Amino acid sequence: MMDIRKVKKLIELLDESGIAEIEITEGEDSVRISRYSQNAPAAPVAMSYAPTTAAPAVAPAAVAAADIAPAEPEEEGFLVPAPMVGTFYAASSPGAAPYVQVGDRVSEGDTLCIIEAMKMMNQIDADVSGVIKSIRVQNGEAVEYGQTLIVIDQRHAD
Repeated sequence: MMDIRKVKKLIELLDESGIAEIEITEGEDSVRISRYSQNAPAAPVAMSYAPTTAAPAVAPAAVAAADIAPAEPEEEGFLVPAPMVGTFYAASSPGAAPYVQVGDRVSEGDTLCIIEAMKMMNQIDADVSGVIKSIRVQNGEAVEYGQTLIVIDQRHAD
């Protein structure tokens, strides 16, 4: 049986790195640790464990969350994608006002948010001018590469 301390360390490494999934085999033991989809923030990490001699285990909660997660509605406007895996922050610090809110007018080059990846803060700037139509993620939420963060309505550009 794999040492629980090793499993806990793997969970910490997964959390710190932003990797979506990792599977480790040690002798006859196998551990797969996987993040839930972004639509299930209540439990950020799922874990399944099974000896390699048995059929591979699948975390039922992860499968269920993926099966019932509603598809994001398509929204008109310029979609600002996450350029990396990390943690979304709406403001420069916990007590500060958010960079943008729905209805705010932005110009190309304005800072929209920050994504923390591997202890580095990365500013995400607007590629277009317009009005913030929606913000698709919550402050402090983990984001995946390519996930839509913000939608900008260009019809109301400067």
